[in-house]
Amino acid sequence: MTKLSPFHLAIPVHNLEKCRDFYTHTLNLEEGRSSDHWVDYNFFGHQLVIHYKPNSSKDLHTNAVDGKNVPIPHFGVVLNWSDFHSFADNLRLKNIEFIIEPYIRFKGEVGEQATMFFKDPSGNALEFKAFKDMSQLFAK
Repeated sequence: MTKLSPFHLAIPVHNLEKCRDFYTHTLNLEEGRSSDHWVDYNFFGHQLVIHYKPNSSKDLHTNAVDGKNVPIPHFGVVLNWSDFHSFADNLRLKNIEFIIEPYIRFKGEVGEQATMFFKDPSGNALEFKAFKDMSQLFAK
């Protein structure tokens, strides 16, 4: 795998202060620049920006993956195996309500991975995953 370039992702949040608290204290992300309408975060080496947007009702859409209803859209990061499990344990201690509890997806198959899904306070779905063997990231 070649060296990865950091991505930039800007997401809408309808309550900037609640989401700021969530990303700073629940996910323990380092805050960067900010204004009264947005906040930059170091999202595991990538740039995540939460931008205030008035709340708009949108139905949750899901697609079935490995027998689970995966929320669409979602975003996240692929962590190393031990960091994933430590991160999941920390989220459990903070009483995160999981959409999909941490588990092993595609167990014993190509692309076996640990994964979990949960939402931020504005309803943005996040997925964090890990592979014991990173060469399986794009395996067919």
